[in-house]
Amino acid sequence: MTTPDVEEYPVSGRDSGPYALTTGPDGALWFTLVHSARIGRLVPGQEPTSHQLAPDSSPTVICNGPDGALWFTTYRAHRIGRITTAGQVTEFAPPTPECGPFGIAAGPDGALWFTETAADRIGRITTDGTVTEYPLPRPRTGASPSAFPSAIAAAGDAMWFTMNRANAIGRIGMDGRITVQELPTEAAAPVGIAVGPDGSVWFTEIAAGQIGRRTPDGRITEYPLPDRTARPHAVTTDADGTAWFTEWGANRVGSITPDGTITLHDLPTPASEPHGITVGPDGALWTALETGALARIEPTTTTVGAGCPCNRASGCHVQRA
Repeated sequence: MTTPDVEEYPVSGRDSGPYALTTGPDGALWFTLVHSARIGRLVPGQEPTSHQLAPDSSPTVICNGPDGALWFTTYRAHRIGRITTAGQVTEFAPPTPECGPFGIAAGPDGALWFTETAADRIGRITTDGTVTEYPLPRPRTGASPSAFPSAIAAAGDAMWFTMNRANAIGRIGMDGRITVQELPTEAAAPVGIAVGPDGSVWFTEIAAGQIGRRTPDGRITEYPLPDRTARPHAVTTDADGTAWFTEWGANRVGSITPDGTITLHDLPTPASEPHGITVGPDGALWTALETGALARIEPTTTTVGAGCPCNRASGCHVQRA
């Protein structure tokens, strides 16, 4: 199905659950099938292919590795996986059992960094499989006893990650030193995180219906979405510094520029459950729809104008694409 700026490409059955995706070193889109325990590959215009993993392993987030392979987390199997473009799979077990790995990203040091949701740790794995774990600081008094670190992204000489239950974002340096910054909105429940070319850290606040931005000087600005039940989930940035995000609750993909201009793209299939999002090999934005497809969103030029439906003061404008 299509709209003027969105195309959908079926890649699986409705119950397979495309969840996260990335552009691989071979120029194809690689994605996780969280419910059917497979890693998929799509070249637009060709038939999708996939590779079977252990049953009930729940492959979750996938990223392009520094060694020419794809790396991914398996949430229920508690493993870090590696798959070559030829389909050869290797898996590694972190030292902490049942750690619930979720987010994963290549770091500036040539290793992969990942979150351990169930163990409140950040993990680092080298391309030969050596794992180091870094415990997170204890949440502040009165907060959830579990930080539940979720997504993670690289930024220059460090990694940034969300702490979903601690209502904070964190930074870990290559020396393992961790700092934490709490969010202004209580119980915002941050999930997705990405870093723009200017060093700004963008993150989604799934429970607050907001997009957050931390500038390099440490200032956090939160941008409420027009639909506060939108449940923004994943976020990525493009070469221009625009942040693109999925709205799981509102069935949309949105973008926000550093000046706060928001554009919303409705997805053609109702209740398609958009999750992961990435810039594709063609420069368009691609998102994984858990109901069985990948969607391509053609970037559009936004125009700042009056009549902002979010009823905020100047500095926030919304355009529906």
